[in-house]
Amino acid sequence: MSRATTTEPDDKKSVFKLIGEIPGLITTLIRDEIAQLRSELVTRLKAAGIGIGLFAAAAIFLNFAAWVLIATAILGLANAVAPWLAALIIGVVLLVIAVILALVGLSRVKKGVPPVPESAIESVKSDVKAFKGTGNYDR
Repeated sequence: MSRATTTEPDDKKSVFKLIGEIPGLITTLIRDEIAQLRSELVTRLKAAGIGIGLFAAAAIFLNFAAWVLIATAILGLANAVAPWLAALIIGVVLLVIAVILALVGLSRVKKGVPPVPESAIESVKSDVKAFKGTGNYDR
């Protein structure tokens, strides 16, 4: 007898062996996909973290610049009026801006609270009633 008739060659496998290898191949594929996803996610999160750090640094420097510009406005106005009056005027202007921003922000928060998707809830309730066969629904 030749060797080909007693054992299978390496390049040919039976259908049953191929079917038996499918769970292992799927598991390997899933593991590899998860590893690739994890690697890509870590890379993206590192980039996002660096970007957030740079935005935070920019915000700090913007804060410093704002204080310098406020001092400049006070000193510039002090040429026309008394220095204490210039500081008071700039302070009141900043206070008015802060109050306006707070009131606008408060109205926006009230529109969003509570964050319940009311139309989606009503739609689900309608679907449940339709599933039960009660209420008005399209047939």
